[in-house]
Amino acid sequence: MARSGMLKVACVMVVCMLVAAPAAEAITCGQVASGVSYCINYLRSGGALPPACCNGIKGLNNAARTTPDRQTVCSCLISASRNLRINYGIAAGLPGKCGVNIPYKISPTTDCSRVR
Repeated sequence: MARSGMLKVACVMVVCMLVAAPAAEAITCGQVASGVSYCINYLRSGGALPPACCNGIKGLNNAARTTPDRQTVCSCLISASRNLRINYGIAAGLPGKCGVNIPYKISPTTDCSRVR
């Protein structure tokens, strides 16, 4: 009987731990903006690629592990690119210059809902 009671207590504890465990936080556009902030001048006019820019790009790529995160990063990048008036030719080559492979092109015509 005591054994059954202990099993019930253990099960309740496991359920409580699962319920109380924090969910993984989703990426925000603020994080995306912060990650690419050192890239803005480069994306507008080219020139020397700041190492901090690639660090930000790599950090975003590492953080975007799920499809929803990748879609969010895509949407935030496309939205920001429209507001910042960047050179899309330069933007298309940026991930490769930073040694990162992303599953979409940074372009105003990119459909981020199709990013996987």
